[in-house]
Amino acid sequence: MSWMNSRNVTLLERSLDAASMRHKVLANNIANIDTPNFKRSDVSFESVLQDALSERTISGRATNPRHMSIGSPKVDQVRPHVYTEESTSLRNDGNNVDIDAEMSAMAQNQIQYNALIQQINRKFASLKYAISEGKR
Repeated sequence: MSWMNSRNVTLLERSLDAASMRHKVLANNIANIDTPNFKRSDVSFESVLQDALSERTISGRATNPRHMSIGSPKVDQVRPHVYTEESTSLRNDGNNVDIDAEMSAMAQNQIQYNALIQQINRKFASLKYAISEGKR
């Protein structure tokens, strides 16, 4: 099996995609802090990933593209999803963006993104080491 097809690299790739998307969504929320009737958005990813990683659920095989999927998705099928939070309103103008919460979420997302980058760098460093040792 190729190292690029490994489950760990796929997990890191999907997590980086989600963190990048979350950064864009949070920046959009902050940019629209003064827009009347603007509803904040967020990214759903971690719960879907957790379902894909848990082996407690049943799984099925679709024999036709029109069949419903059974069980949780495979790791390589997990994608981040943007949703809009319509149920709340913080101000009289209908906007529900809380700048403190958004800035905090952005800082947390940045830390998570940096941690994911470090993990990928370690993965490439170990591959580079293996290649250089193999040439000796």
